Amino acid sequence: MSLTREHLINSVSNHVGLPKRKSTVLVESLLEIIEKTLENGEDVLISGFGKFCVREKNERMGRNPQTGSEMMLGLRIVVVFKCSRVLRDKINGAG
Repeated sequence: MSLTREHLINSVSNHVGLPKRKSTVLVESLLEIIEKTLENGEDVLISGFGKFCVREKNERMGRNPQTGSEMMLGLRIVVVFKCSRVLRDKINGAG
């Protein structure tokens, strides 16, 4: 199951006790801050959770999966996530 915006809003509303409308504003504002920070090429570090990093991928040879023909894939910017040690330990049952 994926965690959607709606799930986040409902979880915030239930856990914090905020009305759904205020929870919506809170979640949307948080996501917008993260989005704008990443758009500016800056990393987002959330202690105890992880770090979203903006990375540049170099040009490389790729293959069209439909035709099998080789093609050059251009330079692009991607966002990668590296989870914190705390989160990794929780996922692995060590915490």
